[in-house]
Amino acid sequence: MMDSGLILFNKPPGITSFDALRDIKRALGTGKVGHTGTLDKFASGLLIVLAGKALRLSRWFTHCDKKYIGKIRFGEETDTLDPEGKIIAQAVPPSRESVENVLPQFTGGIMQAPPAFSAIHINGKRASDLSRGGKEIEMKEREVTIYKLELFSWEPPFAEVFVHCSSGTYIRSLARDIALAAGSRAHLCELKRTHVGGFELDTEEVLTETRRHGGNGKKDECGNYFLKPIDKCIINSLGMPYIEVSKPESIDILHGKPLDEILNKKTMLCPNPPCLRENSSLNQTAAVFEGEELIAIIEKNGLNTTPNWKYACVLAE
Repeated sequence: MMDSGLILFNKPPGITSFDALRDIKRALGTGKVGHTGTLDKFASGLLIVLAGKALRLSRWFTHCDKKYIGKIRFGEETDTLDPEGKIIAQAVPPSRESVENVLPQFTGGIMQAPPAFSAIHINGKRASDLSRGGKEIEMKEREVTIYKLELFSWEPPFAEVFVHCSSGTYIRSLARDIALAAGSRAHLCELKRTHVGGFELDTEEVLTETRRHGGNGKKDECGNYFLKPIDKCIINSLGMPYIEVSKPESIDILHGKPLDEILNKKTMLCPNPPCLRENSSLNQTAAVFEGEELIAIIEKNGLNTTPNWKYACVLAE
């Protein structure tokens, strides 16, 4: 069984993202497994899991934009901004018209204060741990981007919304802020992540349960528990172009030879341009393949500088 690659996992509600990895680690027989973006315990949906040396690629998956379907419960705000918290404020639910009128305020670049119950670190400690310890903390606002925000359904006091957003956006905070703008209070009672970059939840390649080690789950033809190698298709789904090199050139890369000498006159390839390329940082990044093997990730060194490229991550061994 290959020990390095990617798993698309449909996390069910009721378990943490960390717990979701436990059976995958057992199935793969390695502890070198990690997810690339936490889903809250009450939330469900697409969790991208990397194993083995593919873990070195985590930061490029973490920064992908995301799509969600969320259900907002108007009239009650909880301390955690989700259904597991204590009610701390109540108000009359707003009208549909009021909600629709304020939604345009939350598209584009916006400033957002993350929830007090979150994994964000404050002076070396998680905000959620400080909050559970009874400490009042001020969460600093930060800029996030909402590419699309739509009201899907309206069944008072519940509203279902579709959100396409940048990495780092908290849908719990978005629900709180929409309610406040509409003159009410709210919390997020359901959340499903449907997309991460160019990866989709509704495909046959998504793992729908973690009990794979006991023979209860469907394997691929190689018996690999849907562990996919990081190939050109996956790189393309990240919105990242790639460059092809020869075997001697891949050895030069392994030895750290200056990239501009190796890549001189090479052509950037992106045969199936992804529909999601909002993350401009990926436009300054490229993957390097020797045949079908991912050798390295490289980055632009900056505008009008020499050399043009620098090493970001080398996977060849």
